[in-house]
Amino acid sequence: MKCLLLVLFAFIPLQAFCGEVEPPKPFKAWYLSFFAPDYMDVWLETVDVTDIQGNTVITAMKGTVSIHQPEDGSGEPAGWPDYVGAGAGVHLNRLDLPERIYVRWQSLAEPQTYRAELDFARPARDLMRKAEKVKCPITGWATDYRNAVTIGLAPGGIAKVWISGPCFKGTEVLRVQAEIEPKGPYQGLSEGRHRPLEPAAKAYIDKHGIPYDSW
Repeated sequence: MKCLLLVLFAFIPLQAFCGEVEPPKPFKAWYLSFFAPDYMDVWLETVDVTDIQGNTVITAMKGTVSIHQPEDGSGEPAGWPDYVGAGAGVHLNRLDLPERIYVRWQSLAEPQTYRAELDFARPARDLMRKAEKVKCPITGWATDYRNAVTIGLAPGGIAKVWISGPCFKGTEVLRVQAEIEPKGPYQGLSEGRHRPLEPAAKAYIDKHGIPYDSW
């Protein structure tokens, strides 16, 4: 009887124990980018990306993000834009599609330092794998993929994720409330000092404050 049971178990598919294996990405690279609402400036301390194969790139990004800070105070930081495209970012060709993205950043408008783990569900990756027809303003109709992950970072520790691609409107897939980094900025190496705000951002915030509830 023991021998029979061993033979039966030998034919159970490996997926029964390990879960369904996902197909690889259908494009050479995907694009990761970040932006912040007008005047709500951000400094990325680190962005660590882990793909579905378990590969990790430490500090895939750091530094500035895309942001609009007009000096005449005409920016509108409240809420997220209706159309989300790609921000300042990097092409990741050594990684498969994302499973997790760890972000630690300074929210310079407050100032405060946050950290968050953004866990991507299978449906978000399936959306990236799906080829669809899309109409581009200049070239017209084409079949393409959503090969871009765009992340918005807002005061209060809000991180929001969209999947997009050439000519595609961004599709929101995740919103996370980050936690405060207990070590402070630069992992405690700057004696609590954050990077300074741009003059235009400081002038706007001093006059109008921060619209925390809008994100």
